[in-house]
Order: sequence, then structure tokens, then C-alpha cells
Amino acid sequence: MNTRFYNARILAMDTDMEIWPGEVWVEGNRITYVGEQAVLEGQSREKGAPFWDREIDVKGNLVMPGFANAHTHSAMTFLRSYADDLPLQEWLGQQVFPMEAKLTGEDIYELSSLAILEYLTSGITSNFDMYFQPERIAQASVDCGFRTVMVSSLNNFTSSLEEMEQEYVRYNKYHDRIRYHLGFHAEYTTSEELLKGVAALAEKYQAPVFTHNSETRREVEECVERHGMTPTAYLDSLGLFQYGGGGYHCVHMTDEDIRIFKKRGLVVVTNPGSNTKLSSGIARISDIQKAGVPIAIGTDGPASNNCLDMFREMFLVTGLAKLREEDAAAVPAQEVLKMAVLGGARAMGLKDCGSLAPGKLADLIVIDLNQPNMQPLNNLVKNLVYSGSKQNVKLTMVNGRVLYEDGRFFVGRPPEEIYEKANRIIKRMTGRMK
Repeated sequence: MNTRFYNARILAMDTDMEIWPGEVWVEGNRITYVGEQAVLEGQSREKGAPFWDREIDVKGNLVMPGFANAHTHSAMTFLRSYADDLPLQEWLGQQVFPMEAKLTGEDIYELSSLAILEYLTSGITSNFDMYFQPERIAQASVDCGFRTVMVSSLNNFTSSLEEMEQEYVRYNKYHDRIRYHLGFHAEYTTSEELLKGVAALAEKYQAPVFTHNSETRREVEECVERHGMTPTAYLDSLGLFQYGGGGYHCVHMTDEDIRIFKKRGLVVVTNPGSNTKLSSGIARISDIQKAGVPIAIGTDGPASNNCLDMFREMFLVTGLAKLREEDAAAVPAQEVLKMAVLGGARAMGLKDCGSLAPGKLADLIVIDLNQPNMQPLNNLVKNLVYSGSKQNVKLTMVNGRVLYEDGRFFVGRPPEEIYEKANRIIKRMTGRMK
């Protein structure tokens, strides 16, 4: 399908954060032109304008790349507002793990589909999903038209090295919108024998490795007791990061941890909403940024956040950093927006996403500026980060296909069906069936 977006304000994010009037052409699943309106009006025939299946008058609203949610557990939608008000370890042991044991493959498919609907309303066009039964996650994403990068949640209780290797090979050939990375749940749930096996696979495939890292002070202290090192130093000593990768959360990082991340080219994926709600702490984003370590933003799962809202995460990234540093200039809006778009795409290895430019994949969003929270138009980048909201997402396109527009979903089936099945699942699991 060929789509033309015209009369738009454009934030391409390819070289800078400049916003200018123009239009965007999408042919199939790729962007083929990003240019000024006046040039196109006078030279569209000479430029070989294609036949348009649809021409969208953006009416002065903003067209920009979609957000990349760099850490989540999509199928945990079933625990939204069910497992709350507990610190991480008790939350996992008392609420999450017992309920997860009741999940079926069909449950994971339906619950992942529910999360995708929410991603679309938040302008999220790709996610980095860590959960079990990847077959069901991948199928939900394919059926909805979404883009998902999966990462293994290997630990002492689920999966195996053999399964992870099979999944790595299979899902990197499964579909053009599906990718898979090596990973494991966390140091505290994964034996040294398994970790050494992950390092061997990383060496075999020259592949990055991702994991939860230094999320809580307790996690770090217990790792030091066991190994005499922080989680970052311990995992690095096992050779897990020879080909890059990253850590989710990274709240309690030492200076040495940050140096290791810089040396190994690792990415910090910060999750301020989840860390705030679980009282895990405030990450050293300003220090990490100054050290030159790449940063991306994730929502974490809907059981711990509880919403999948990139606007809220962006505000918390900068707001908490300012509070922690007692410096209103810390982590400015422009850098936070880069983390939410470019940072996430790079963390996931999505080299063809994250900017609007010819040849890039058509993962883009339209932001409604004709809302009170976006007026006046003093600085649109700051508006997005400091006052932006899901209500401003007018359209979400993934891979050249509009999946959400003006409150309507185009994911192959009615959202009401997905809602009904999600509620049926949690009623079955809690025994509250009528």
C-alpha cells in the first residue's frame, strides 16, 4: 500500500531535532521520500510520484518516528492492578510467579495482543519483549501487524540453553517483523553453569546478551555476598558481554559498572515507572549519560508499571533525574526523546527504524497538536516530553500499515474480543468465574 502524508510538520530525527513543514511518502513498508511540501507540489511528476492508495492531509500535525519500547513483558497484562504495592522480591515470589504458573499458550497469545493495542495508543511501534512461550508472542505480533523483538528469559526454572539456541535460530528467520536476542532473566535466578552456557552461545553467534541488572539494592548486595562483585562485574567476568547487549533497569550502578557498560558498548534500558512503583530506586541517568553509555527507555511489564505509556516514561526519566541531581537542567527533553525513539531502536538492533528517511521502515506516528496540552507551539520537542500524552497519538503506522487511527484499531479483529478474552483468563485463574 502506498500512503502520502502531506501538510505535515516533520520531526525526522535523522540528523537533528529540527521540525519543518513537508510531507512523507510510504511505498509498501518503506519510506521513499521526506521533503518539503513546496518542492513536491512543483516537481511531484518529475520525482515519479507513485499511485497513492491513500493521501492523508495531516493538517499541520506532527509526523515523527514511532517510539521503541525497549523492555517489557507484554503478556503480564493479566496482572495489571492485581499484584500491587509490594517491593520487587515479594512481588515476584508472592504474586507473579504463582500466577504465571497457571498461564497457557493461548493465554499468552491473547494477553500479548492486549498489550499491543495499548502500545499502539501510545505511539509505540516496536517492543523488546522478554517472556516465555515465544511462539505465542511472535504469532500475536504477526497477526496484529506489530513489530516485536524477543529476548530469552532463561533461568533455573524455565527453558534451557538448547531451547534458547533453537529459538535464536528459528525466530531470526520467522518473519520480517520478528527478531530474537540471547538473554536470561537475572543473575539471581540463573546459575553460573547456565550463565557460562549463555556466554558460549554469545561467542558462537557473536551475539549481544540482555538481562535484568541491578534493579534493586538487595539484588546487588546479595550478588556481592555470593561472588564478591556487583552483577555487572560478575556477568562481565563470565564473558557474557563480549559482543555487547545491555541491562534492564540498572538502578543501583557503581562507577565501575558504568565503566564496564561503556567499555563493552552495553545499553542501559531505564524503566522509571516500574522502578518508582516498586520502590526500587532512581537510576543514575545523568551520570550514565555523561559517561557516554547509550540509554533506551522501557515501560517494563503492565503488572509492575501498570500502564504501557511512553509519554509517562519520558517525563519520569527527566523528572526523576532532575530530582536526584537537584538540577533542573539535568537530562533535557531533547535527549529523552532520542532515548525513546533512537535509543530503543538501536538497543533492539532495528537499524532500519528510529528516523524518517528514504529507505527506512515506515514505523511512524502522527501527533495531534490541536489539543490544549500541546498549545501554544513554543517548543514541540519539549511539549512531547513534558506535557505530551497518549491522547495526542492520532495515528500509528507499523511497517507501512496503519494499525491505529483516531481511536480505532486495525489489527485483524475487534478490540472488544481481546478485552473479553483477557477478562475471562484472569477470572479462570483467580477462580472468580460466574
